Amino acid sequence: MEFKADIGIIGALEDEVNEIISRLENRCEERVGSLLFNLGELFGKRVVIAKCGVGKVFAAVCAEAMIIKYAPSLIVNSGVGGALDKSLRPCDVVFADKLVQHDMDTSPIGDPVGLISGINRVYFDTDIRAREILVASAKKLGISYLVGTVATGDKFISDKSDKDVITERFGAVACEMEGGAIAHTAFVNDTPCMVVRAISDSADGDACMDYPTFLPIATKASTSLTLSLIEEY
Repeated sequence: MEFKADIGIIGALEDEVNEIISRLENRCEERVGSLLFNLGELFGKRVVIAKCGVGKVFAAVCAEAMIIKYAPSLIVNSGVGGALDKSLRPCDVVFADKLVQHDMDTSPIGDPVGLISGINRVYFDTDIRAREILVASAKKLGISYLVGTVATGDKFISDKSDKDVITERFGAVACEMEGGAIAHTAFVNDTPCMVVRAISDSADGDACMDYPTFLPIATKASTSLTLSLIEEY
């Protein structure tokens, strides 16, 4: 099947993509390697959606396959994350203006922590137009939001000391486990991307209790904004 997408959506969990998948018109499924892609139309745009799984490797594999197979004009990583900024509360939303991989560390050989070897970047910028649409949508929907750096790593942050290190080192406002890898993959493939994170927990000692409680509610917030982005982009 030849399907070129206007927008690609990636979420780590089924809860983060199922609502959008259910709204696709003329939906069909296509398997690429280990990944199941849902193809269809939404608001007159061709959309491809996939659940990638948790963590940076799954996220990068999914983003690369999506770009090669469907060539979306924009990739959106939508889901939940932990709050680093003290002003954020559960179900508030963060729009990443840049992404960093907080667990990338070649500092013993003189590099800054977070530097991606080979392309010599610490931060990956997101798409300005997508971000502006999301901010306008959040204001319209009455959703509390923050624009800032999102930090990605292969660790569920639930310890205050880890939280403090990431905040101080990178100035990040939220943390999660996929966005930085997707932004990295999008960058090397010259594809615009956006990362949306609804806050599910406080990334501290209460995170393990907060996460299952607020996950369904937070997911609704990120989904509603992602749908607005698809409609307006």
